[in-house]
Amino acid sequence: MRRFAPLPRRVARLAGCVVVGAAMVLALPASAQVGSEPIPYAPNPPPAPPPSPAAQAPAAAEMARTLKPTLKLSALVTENSSPIKTGLVWRVFQEKNNADDKLQLVVTASGGDAEFNLEPGSYLVHAAYGRAGATTRVTVTADQLRRETLILNAGGLRLSALGAGDLPLPADKLTFDIYAMEADQRGEAQALVKGAKAGKIIRLNADTYRVIGHYGDLNATVRAEIHVQPGKLTEATVYHKAAQLTLKLVNEPGGEALANTSWLVLTPSGDAIAESVGAFPSVVLAEGDYSLVAKNQDRIFTRTFTVQAGFDREIEIVADDRAKN
Repeated sequence: MRRFAPLPRRVARLAGCVVVGAAMVLALPASAQVGSEPIPYAPNPPPAPPPSPAAQAPAAAEMARTLKPTLKLSALVTENSSPIKTGLVWRVFQEKNNADDKLQLVVTASGGDAEFNLEPGSYLVHAAYGRAGATTRVTVTADQLRRETLILNAGGLRLSALGAGDLPLPADKLTFDIYAMEADQRGEAQALVKGAKAGKIIRLNADTYRVIGHYGDLNATVRAEIHVQPGKLTEATVYHKAAQLTLKLVNEPGGEALANTSWLVLTPSGDAIAESVGAFPSVVLAEGDYSLVAKNQDRIFTRTFTVQAGFDREIEIVADDRAKN
């Protein structure tokens, strides 16, 4: 007669086979059943115990290493000044050039001090403070914090302009262009700032610059060389020899201006300076002699006039073929 193994050992062997999940049903042979109900579904495996602190330590250390900054940057206006807190723009470039032979921008930040987590390697770091800036090369090492402070050697420049007799000029008609003294490869001076407004502080590296002041948008310009000192605000005023003129075409002296009039302003040599259309065009011209042409419908009228520095006025042309303008 065939003998069965004792019940506890038989159940132990069967229970040891349940490894594919809770969907498998185990029913014992009739001779091994307890009562009339089969064994229910096998339970899910018990949850794994939480890792011990010793097991968690390596993962925490790796995360801390990943998030830990490897490069801290700060910038000073001059060597003995305090760190700049706002207005900085940081750019970090990878030293190795890409396929286009251009430096690859890795990361940027703005404000004051900056922190970056960079892969080990060599980088170029540039700090911009307005138009002032400095660049340095840094080498980042794994798991080692590198601190770098850039000295910008920068100053400020504030520009203004006056007319004849030290009279103030309309601020909305004043602009300034700032150029480097050195010429580029094409022999042209590099434009650093274009169209700066009067009274605005412009941050620049300490150096000497060429400044062109514009009154209006035609030929009223002034040129100057201005030196910016480190850590100081340099204020400079230029003086314009020009005037603002309003042009009118009238049927009689002192009469109403005629609408839809086309205007052309010429130098004595015939070079065109300005063109406009309207009843009351306004122009700013440097002092000197000019010719004025007005066209209304099919009629053309001309006049010569002289601009005196600081003498703003109206220039009239009488629309009368017999009148001498």
